[in-house]
Amino acid sequence: MAGAGESILPRLFKNSKHRRTKRLTPEEPRKYLSRQEILQATKSLKQNICVDMLQNGNHRSFSVFFHVLSLDQERRESCDPRSVDILPPPLEDQPEKLHKMKLHLTQAELAERSGRWAEACEQYLSLSLFFSSEKEQWLRLHFLHLSYDREHGQSSRAATEALAHAAELRLQQGDLEGALRHAERCLHQAQDGGWLDSTGRSLKTRAQRALWGIYTRLSHAPPLSHAPPLSHAPPLSHAPPLSNAPPLSHARTMSLLQQALSSAQDSGDRHLEAEAVYKLGVTCQLYGDHGAAKKYLNTYVGMCTELDDAAGLGKAYRATASSLLSEGRQQEALLCLQRLCDGSVHSLPRDLVQACVSLGDMYFSTGALASACEFFQRAFDGAVDLRDVPLLHTAQVLVGGAKGHALIAQVSSVLRSDSAPSLQTLLDWKDRRHWAPSGQETADAAADADADATAADDIHPENN
Repeated sequence: MAGAGESILPRLFKNSKHRRTKRLTPEEPRKYLSRQEILQATKSLKQNICVDMLQNGNHRSFSVFFHVLSLDQERRESCDPRSVDILPPPLEDQPEKLHKMKLHLTQAELAERSGRWAEACEQYLSLSLFFSSEKEQWLRLHFLHLSYDREHGQSSRAATEALAHAAELRLQQGDLEGALRHAERCLHQAQDGGWLDSTGRSLKTRAQRALWGIYTRLSHAPPLSHAPPLSHAPPLSHAPPLSNAPPLSHARTMSLLQQALSSAQDSGDRHLEAEAVYKLGVTCQLYGDHGAAKKYLNTYVGMCTELDDAAGLGKAYRATASSLLSEGRQQEALLCLQRLCDGSVHSLPRDLVQACVSLGDMYFSTGALASACEFFQRAFDGAVDLRDVPLLHTAQVLVGGAKGHALIAQVSSVLRSDSAPSLQTLLDWKDRRHWAPSGQETADAAADADADATAADDIHPENN
């Protein structure tokens, strides 16, 4: 048993006299969180940035920042609810972009207060270039507008570059009138200043290239595939058609294309100039002015030869053949395409395939089915080598259609004959369900069919 004076419970702490609570001395005050630290921990980043801007007197930065976030919210609320999942996250949920806006907006405001207008334009331009994704084009345009549309600094280098970016972006969106305004103003300011953009390119050249694209789009030049009978020729331009604009007269179209050529020449880009000449030639061809078309296309051939542009030569030969065919000069058109086929064997396989398709079209339209089958088959073989699935599908249809028409012609000629060999041929076809006038042609046809099927399977292994 425990002795007298001893507790029956064990001691939890030994030497408890040394375990006394340490008291804070006046030199060591308690640490409390400041009001600002509490707000930063409990409020959103958007609220903290707004408060910080206001506390530091950056009222204009706060106004722009809050306006942009409000616009983003309105855009999200006005879109189709089914497309919300494919929209980017709200701006207020992207800390990097919020900090980036705060940095450039406050620096731009400080520059404006001290009268450094060019530096303010630079800040807005840098901020606009930060938003580079396709879904953020509206943000880029918004900050580009702040850079060039201002009372002071609107003629600076940064404002001129902002105009170049805005012109290219408007052209991409199809706003041709806005793009034209921006490009013309950019060209005017770049001619006076002789500036380079952020990547070292001439702003004057960029404005002229934009003007070339704008005038070309305004001209409504239709694609070459609209001109019969070369229905498989490549399109004149990759620009989307402007279906909501009224049709233009021949004179207006040519005037716009001449302005495009002038802009291309002023830019010093020979490739751009050659493309402008080609568009003029094809447009003259479509309007029936074959003399002018031949002049422009011959000029284009010379420029492509100078630039060693094999693809451009292919386009020129196909356009020339189409123009010759429209004039009724069929033999010359065939020779032109044949020359392209012979010259494309060792240059560009795709040009060879397209030339063979055009030649097959021409022979098919004149009833020369054997020659049409030959060139369509060459196009099919070339598409297999290129492993170009869309081109392969086109060639398959053309080869099948031409061979089908050739077979119908053969069967019809046999049916019209009342000779004994013709009757025997029909009876043999009835028994075999396979048309072949002779044994050798039967073997050749079977071999061709097996080769075509094997080639198609190699391109589409999932069909096996």
